[in-house]
Amino acid sequence: MASKKQKPKFYKMHVKAGDTVQVIAGKDKGKVGEIIKALPQESKVIVKGVNIKTKHVKPQAEGESGRIVTQEYPIHSSNVMLYSTKQNVASRICYTFTEEGKKVRMLKKTGEIIDK
Repeated sequence: MASKKQKPKFYKMHVKAGDTVQVIAGKDKGKVGEIIKALPQESKVIVKGVNIKTKHVKPQAEGESGRIVTQEYPIHSSNVMLYSTKQNVASRICYTFTEEGKKVRMLKKTGEIIDK
């Protein structure tokens, strides 16, 4: 009996696209950058200027020369921590409510609210 194919699971991540984060593990430890893209299916994020790899691209059209492309690759979301650019410190997050009753993300160390 064949099993049903399950839908991809989306993981809840503490970061979103556009957040400023600091890498806390790996070869790029300590680097600060902005999240370009979040991949919740894989629980990974692409950070600007982090985990850069070079890729050799073959020529596509006749007469065109091959080239070397540098590109950011995904890293696991657990290896990044939200970063406060105002106070230059990385912090965990907690969830709180505004006066209007909207749920927002807040940095624990600084009390700075991330969501607009």
